[in-house]
Amino acid sequence: MNFSELSELRPDLAFIAHWIKPKARILDVGCGDGVMLDYLQSDKQCAAYGIEIADDKVLACTQRRVNVIQQDMENGLSMFRDNGFDTVLCLSSLQMMKHVEPLLRDIARVGQEAIVSFPNFGYWPHRTALLCGKMPVSKSLPYEWYDTPNLRCATIYDFADLATEVGLEVLECVALHEGRPVTFLPNLRGSLAVFRLRKK
Repeated sequence: MNFSELSELRPDLAFIAHWIKPKARILDVGCGDGVMLDYLQSDKQCAAYGIEIADDKVLACTQRRVNVIQQDMENGLSMFRDNGFDTVLCLSSLQMMKHVEPLLRDIARVGQEAIVSFPNFGYWPHRTALLCGKMPVSKSLPYEWYDTPNLRCATIYDFADLATEVGLEVLECVALHEGRPVTFLPNLRGSLAVFRLRKK
């Protein structure tokens, strides 16, 4: 997969990909269908591995020839050594975890850096829906309240506080909307929050 193909499929991942150095050791926690790992392996020659629980997504990874381990992220990353990876990715999956803080600590343990993304609950249409007495449904939060896999709702400011609490330094924080950075009022106008982090 080349950069143009990645940009077409997932502009958010294309933006994140520029933070990853060629030939880096990558772990993608909650790798989904393996699109990002496919790109990193083929275009940036990274040594990349994914963790995923869903059968259909594990199958999609294997069809892309992505190295994937079928495991529940809630069980932690004990099979991996400290600082075993240059970068650990957790893209649009942390909000689905029951135990966010321990997983974030584990991500920090096994990676020299981490990149985390999640739907920004502070995005203005989400706030408007709540003001109207309804749970938000949008492109970044596409589920109804009764069938959503998202267990946690956070804003950019909430996650920045948690990162500090678990001993992570925020190297970069970007709000995206449809894959493009939002610089003016990012917590209000960005639908996806993306953090680049490292241990203090």
